[in-house]
Amino acid sequence: MRAVTYQGKEKMTVTTVPDPKIQEPTDAIIRVTATAICGSDLHLYHNGNMVLNDDYVVGHEPMGIVEEVGPDVKNLKVGDRIVVPFNVSCGHCHFCENDMESQCDESNRNPETDYGGLFGFGKLNGDYPGGQAEFLRVPYADQTSFKVPDNHIADEKVLFLSDIVPTAYWSVEHAGVKPGDTVIVLGSGPVGLLAQRFAKMKGAKRVIAVDRVKHRLEYSAKKIGVETLNFEEVDIPGMALKDMTHGGADVVIDCVGMDGKQRKLEKVTNLITPQMGTTSPIEMASMAVKKFGTIMLTGVYLTPATNFPINHIFARNVTLKSGQTPVPHLMPKLYEMIKNNEFDPSDIITHTMPLEDAAKGYEIFDKKEDNNIKVVLKP
Repeated sequence: MRAVTYQGKEKMTVTTVPDPKIQEPTDAIIRVTATAICGSDLHLYHNGNMVLNDDYVVGHEPMGIVEEVGPDVKNLKVGDRIVVPFNVSCGHCHFCENDMESQCDESNRNPETDYGGLFGFGKLNGDYPGGQAEFLRVPYADQTSFKVPDNHIADEKVLFLSDIVPTAYWSVEHAGVKPGDTVIVLGSGPVGLLAQRFAKMKGAKRVIAVDRVKHRLEYSAKKIGVETLNFEEVDIPGMALKDMTHGGADVVIDCVGMDGKQRKLEKVTNLITPQMGTTSPIEMASMAVKKFGTIMLTGVYLTPATNFPINHIFARNVTLKSGQTPVPHLMPKLYEMIKNNEFDPSDIITHTMPLEDAAKGYEIFDKKEDNNIKVVLKP
């Protein structure tokens, strides 16, 4: 089959790899009908050698048609149309039974790690080849899937149930956003835009989007109706946000992570310490949140952080939350919200292209070219 594979720093290439096969009786094989490039994939694009071998199949936002099922699969049959969450979860451990599927005890047996398995993130994350491919093996298929009830609803409407829709929704919920709050969202990429929308739906009085990409900030302002700040237009963004909010926001949601803009000193720091990428979004959040406020880290951080502002967070009684979203249990509720037209996640799609053009899609997405927000690939 054809699949997107990691070939070194900033090099994702479509190559021919072996077709996946049933390995366990609880597996299913799907024919992928749509998949997407995620901001988390850019962490691999820039720093993939930390977790990936060359030729590893990437991607964790797929959906498709069931082609084959193992003998112990009970809830799926050949021909079913499913969305596959980025969490690999067994369904019966303590964490899965308590809606904490991202920390499944069974899906990642790597002795070097202590968290659940993920598609497309290599051996440290359970060694599950990803879904930017023509076919995908789905382990624990009954649990690691959402069967789409209505076959007339377009792939583009439900594809993002795999990751970015529940990630944005859970970020707002986990952060405790409530009616009347002021919420700052760092980043107007796909997750950030959806988080801004969910914060408004939750009843936030003010939502402020922070980015430096003009067309993404314009989307935030025009399509979602939130305030915006281009952080490159102010001297100290965290202090500017604190001034805008008269003492700080109730909640700051960091949807950027380690791939934010690095300061010059960090480029040196990253050569002599375990840190890679930047901690600037965390530092901005620590300045912009009010005393007794909440910071939610949604953007990915893969390495230790040298300048983590724990002193500032502690001294001001700030609550810090973080983590991988437990997707499976959220999918039915969010599907119903999409079906009932409460929001439309497909309106962030700016580029749809064949799987064979994935390298171009990564470059456009990484550089934010051609007014890009979200790339969908069609095998």
